[in-house]
Parts: sequence; structure tokens; C-alpha cells
Amino acid sequence: MKMEEKIKEYLEENGISQTFISKKTGIDLPKLNLSLNGNRRMTFPEYELVCGALNVNKDKFLHPRTPV
Repeated sequence: MKMEEKIKEYLEENGISQTFISKKTGIDLPKLNLSLNGNRRMTFPEYELVCGALNVNKDKFLHPRTPV
């Protein structure tokens, strides 16, 4: 599961709206929505803001990949 999908699932499970995250982070709602729906890559600074708004560690939605 991709990072954005994990964030979206977390929001849904915890009853947190994308509008709340948008207002809390300053990320435009359309941009956030595109990212969470896999139509745009979320930047790492945006990811940090989302984690801060959710009060979770930055590794919450990331898992290391091993090089091929």
C-alpha cells in the first residue's frame, strides 16, 4: 500500500476530514485530494506537515524499501 493510501485510510478510520488537514497544514484542498487519491505525488515537506497535523511520527506511513 502506498503512503498516500495509508494516510487516506488513517483519516477515514479516525473520522478526520481532508478539509481539516488542509486547513491545519495550509495545503490547498484540491492538491491534498489529488495526492491522497494517487493523482499527484505528495512532497516530503507536505508529508511532514500532514504528520504534524495528525500528531504522528514521520515514519507512521513509511516503510523502508530494500534496493533491488
